[in-house]
Amino acid sequence: MQETIFNIQTNEQFTKAALEVFKHQFKNNKVYRSFCDLLYIHPSDVTKIEQIPFLPIQFFKMREVLSSQEKVQEIFTSSGTTGSFTSKHFVTDINLYKQSYLYGFHHFYGNIEDYVVLALLPNYLERDGSSLVFMVDDLIAKSKNSESGFYLNNLDELAQKLINLDEKGQKVLLIGVSFALLDLIEKYQFTLKNTFIMETGGMKGRRKELIRNELHQLLQDGFGVAEIHSEYGMTELLSQGYSKGNGIFETPPWMKILTRDTEDALTILPKEKAGGINIIDLANYNSCSFIATQDLGKVHENETFEIIGRFDNSDIRGCNLMVL
Repeated sequence: MQETIFNIQTNEQFTKAALEVFKHQFKNNKVYRSFCDLLYIHPSDVTKIEQIPFLPIQFFKMREVLSSQEKVQEIFTSSGTTGSFTSKHFVTDINLYKQSYLYGFHHFYGNIEDYVVLALLPNYLERDGSSLVFMVDDLIAKSKNSESGFYLNNLDELAQKLINLDEKGQKVLLIGVSFALLDLIEKYQFTLKNTFIMETGGMKGRRKELIRNELHQLLQDGFGVAEIHSEYGMTELLSQGYSKGNGIFETPPWMKILTRDTEDALTILPKEKAGGINIIDLANYNSCSFIATQDLGKVHENETFEIIGRFDNSDIRGCNLMVL
């Protein structure tokens, strides 16, 4: 199935693969099967992806969401606040994750060996189980460049390296959490010509939350770049969406975004209508590929999408059948 997933090129191929994955997970994933049974939905009733049930993302906090009997190789965990439940993604085939992010990066940005990868991810580095750190660590290794690496609080060294590499004409990817990127441009001003700045979102309680336009304008001014790139991923997924500017994201061919009605979680909305974000990630073959997230967004006619906010707890209706 892996070869099929990562060779998808058309909507027809995606639909066929998604329906096969749904049947596999209905049969092999006890949690997902119970959820589908409560909705009285069976694979024999499903002929298009809009009819597939999307598992509320909260299940990853309460249950072991697995579609495989194989030994768990890695457990990715979300960063939770004190006293809250954290999501756990049990990964039985870490190679699926590696293929997904490596093919995904190549799809959007080309050969990783063309880049120096600099990572400013302090809050992720300070805990275990981060899928983001796992991915970036491997991208750093795959870049095969001795200049690539992680930075925790050594902003002076990072600033000097950014300036030197950019002046030499080296392509650089600086990937960082929002508050750390802001910390960097408060100390230094840049005019970068060969560097992509990619934010992974989140102030993580370190700074006042900003709307995307404000954040990106500050980062554009501070780094002297025309666009700010973004990565859209989460603990519960093995694939990522990427934005090359203006908060407009694209997905790799084995991933698709749909929106659901905020009042009726089983109703899929047409394009250009804002609603809850549902994700199909076929790389999640051994867990669950059909997830209803707590993000709000909009899918455009050309299949690009944007994130416009999050549900608060009082807004989540109609998709909590088994969570409690």
